Amino acid sequence: MSGLRVGVIGLGVISRFYLAALEQVPGVRLAAVCDRDAELLREFEGRVGCFTDHRELLATGGLDAVVVTVPNDLHLTICRDALRAGLPVCVEKPLALRATEGAELASLAVERRVPLFTAFHRRYNAAVRELCRTLEGAAPVRSVTARYFERIEEHVGRDRWYLDPERCGGGCIADNGPNAYDLLRLLAGPMRVEAAKVVRDEGGVDRYALLELSGPRGVRGRIELDWSYPGELKDVAVELADGSVLRADLLAGHDGFKQSLWHEYVGIVTDFADLLAGGGAGGGNNFRGFRGPDGVDALRVVEAAYRAERAGVRG
Repeated sequence: MSGLRVGVIGLGVISRFYLAALEQVPGVRLAAVCDRDAELLREFEGRVGCFTDHRELLATGGLDAVVVTVPNDLHLTICRDALRAGLPVCVEKPLALRATEGAELASLAVERRVPLFTAFHRRYNAAVRELCRTLEGAAPVRSVTARYFERIEEHVGRDRWYLDPERCGGGCIADNGPNAYDLLRLLAGPMRVEAAKVVRDEGGVDRYALLELSGPRGVRGRIELDWSYPGELKDVAVELADGSVLRADLLAGHDGFKQSLWHEYVGIVTDFADLLAGGGAGGGNNFRGFRGPDGVDALRVVEAAYRAERAGVRG
């Protein structure tokens, strides 16, 4: 059987989108799965390699790349082991818990000449891509606002680690912040946090956040996150220098909670497969280590938002 052989490490709530995409994207195929919970491996037995320890999966060989979709606190260890084994990595955002950890992985990818790809699925959204096309040749961008609302309990299912700040890296800022910031960066370039307003629940978890950012040439950014929203709302608005406003509803045409993710993860797997097929790790003295959309930058923004909150900076 031909095609890039991919192993999926972690069979939690997000893995179903990767697994479906691996069946749809030409040139790739699922070759192995790994999860600590042996019960989750049952449906794959007899079809692909099944492992409860990622180190055993890596040692067995027979893979061309891995997808890492485990709890956030495990990203560093598993991605590091995969890179050291010489395997290209597609890792679910965030790249790691902290920017220093992300930087360590990025440096390791360069050192080992192995691609490290952080998966920001919203940049593959059809409405976002159409917005990007519309912006080509338009007036300069003056500001970008991204809203990311959902009730987190409807999303996590059995993956209760999302609600544990030690494992997730925080609350809504750590979880939804990277995707929202990636939209700002995609549409207007890198930005820095200027102010943060954060609302926490009785357990100290950030459930709401309003972040104000700034970018080059006076561009402004605004991110609004809500983990307690009844339903789901994901959109982005771009104000241009001529006063016009362009919008993208990320959920348009995708009825049902999280239904937009199916086509977005096809985009991720397609991009990752194209990278590998094109020889992104392909040697030569010019290899710098492909990191995809910069997962380290997103981690820096998350940390800056929490610092702004602690400093009492309010938008």
